[in-house]
Amino acid sequence: MNVSIQFRDKFFIPIWQKIQNGNRLSLEDGVALYNTNDIISLGKMAHFVQQQKSGDAVYFVLNRKIEPTNICVLSCKFCDFATKPGRPDAYEMTNEDIWSKLTPDLHEVHITGGMPAHWGWEHYLEMLSGIKEKFPEIDIKAFTAVEIDFFAKKFRMSIEEVLRQLKEVGLRTMPGGGAEVFSERVRRLLFNQKIGAKRWLEIHRIAHRMGIPTNATLLYGHIETIEERIVHFMKLRELQDETGGFLSFIPLAFQPGDTGIKAHSHFTSAIDDLKTIAISRLMLDNFPHIKAYWVMLTEEVASVALNFGADDMDGTVGEEHIAHDAGAITPMQLAKNQIIKIINDAGKIPVERDVYYNPINVYTDHVIGKIPYLNSVPFYHHFEKQQFKILPINPRRMGLLSEKGQIDAGLFSLMDYFQQESHLALLPWCIATRDQVKSVMLFSNHGWGDLDGKLIGVTDETATSVRLLQVLLGKRYGVRARFERLHAGVNDYSAYDAVLLIGDEALRRNKFGLAGFELVFDLAREWYEWQKLPFVFAVWAVKKSLPEETKKELSEIIGHSLSQSEPRYAEIGELRGKEIGLNRNEVEEYLAGFNYRLGEREKEAMREFKSLAQETESVNIKGVHHG
Repeated sequence: MNVSIQFRDKFFIPIWQKIQNGNRLSLEDGVALYNTNDIISLGKMAHFVQQQKSGDAVYFVLNRKIEPTNICVLSCKFCDFATKPGRPDAYEMTNEDIWSKLTPDLHEVHITGGMPAHWGWEHYLEMLSGIKEKFPEIDIKAFTAVEIDFFAKKFRMSIEEVLRQLKEVGLRTMPGGGAEVFSERVRRLLFNQKIGAKRWLEIHRIAHRMGIPTNATLLYGHIETIEERIVHFMKLRELQDETGGFLSFIPLAFQPGDTGIKAHSHFTSAIDDLKTIAISRLMLDNFPHIKAYWVMLTEEVASVALNFGADDMDGTVGEEHIAHDAGAITPMQLAKNQIIKIINDAGKIPVERDVYYNPINVYTDHVIGKIPYLNSVPFYHHFEKQQFKILPINPRRMGLLSEKGQIDAGLFSLMDYFQQESHLALLPWCIATRDQVKSVMLFSNHGWGDLDGKLIGVTDETATSVRLLQVLLGKRYGVRARFERLHAGVNDYSAYDAVLLIGDEALRRNKFGLAGFELVFDLAREWYEWQKLPFVFAVWAVKKSLPEETKKELSEIIGHSLSQSEPRYAEIGELRGKEIGLNRNEVEEYLAGFNYRLGEREKEAMREFKSLAQETESVNIKGVHHG
């Protein structure tokens, strides 16, 4: 997709070429971006990248930030929050105090704070287990790498053991705090008691390996250099290449307050804040989300940041102290309705999310769901939005939002279409395979007949593929397995006998393998060998209640986009293919294996699968989270 930008800074031209070609930016590129005065063009480049990743979506989560104590064994120069026992400003919350701050309408609790010398390990475990027991729908994001390191040393456990026990009592993800800036020079001067880059990265690497996704931060605007900021980005990018475990990046503007470095610093400017948001989006090409943290940026700057590469605004962060003790000037709590208004005013889709960035609710009209996989690129590459907004969303979540009436049209999972036929009208396009798909794959340590009673991990993204798997197991092989949902992203697969993956992750693992599993089965090939029919994984459908002229307009847009894309599969899929690890020839071969038009054979296959699915008992899937 070609986007024309009129650059005032001619140094941007080769950088823009790299971005459009999917090539990675260098240290020199990052420095050049920071040194520019052409901030509008910088914002446009970052917005282009953000649109490729998140479409028009801007996420927020109903969140409560809790800092259980400000008593800390460390004395970091930049911190206005921490204090010592016995001082007038010292406080400690009991676990009952923490639980009393939570309500069932929250989706996330974010716990970080001081590190007191006198709290025992059981206190922390009880803190999380109590939340999980009293509020099972609240996801727990807790403890920075600095706190995890503190626990390991104080309680004489390995990092793995600390994380294992925390995960068992409810830890879902980890925040990104404590990274500050990955510079040994800065660490020695400002926080020499704190862990450095090597330890921080090691702890996050271990968390990712154990199936705990994390976030990452940069504290900027104190004594760090521009080069140190860029190196920080590059180290995060390198770990993300290795693990894929980071959910989002949050640039944190330094708040001088009454810190020991006040004389050497001042509040960051809005220009510096917007540059840092935009450059992080451009440098961190493998991070799914960039957050505009309104608590530190102010509402006004955070709003502009939504067109400078950011796609997340956090949420109604109640009782946030650390930034405010350092002089942050935003209100203590931004109402949900105000967040929705800010996002709508920026021309975006307000998307309420869970901790894994799964959409829970959408707060605008004219939303079209986009399956964010390579196989759907032919429909969307030339898509002219006009009155519509695009929400990239996995198949299962699209179906859940459609049930609530929050999606006007989209490429729906076949099972969701079957279940919602009463209010969805079928359009003449689909994603169907001829004989194999390469991106709906069962990775297993057992042959089909030996999966009876075995535990199969199922990606949270699938609605139809898991039903196809159940039909194949039950009807073709006479096998009944157990199923457990996995959230999309970082996972520890060692507990499963087989794992079902779909989309780009399945395509990547099909090429490069999935450690710990010897056998790989293509579900579309299994279906074809059994039924001698194609398999329809998704169909285009639209709300029956929409005006006829809107349906007609959408149908014309889809048809035009597909006809533009079909002769150019290698070209339109090249960028997405690079992210997966496929070359142009592999992309072209993959996309050419689909039929995107709903013909008689596809309709026959739909009828046959519907019949078999109705005859097959739906096996209960454990571990379903937020719907």
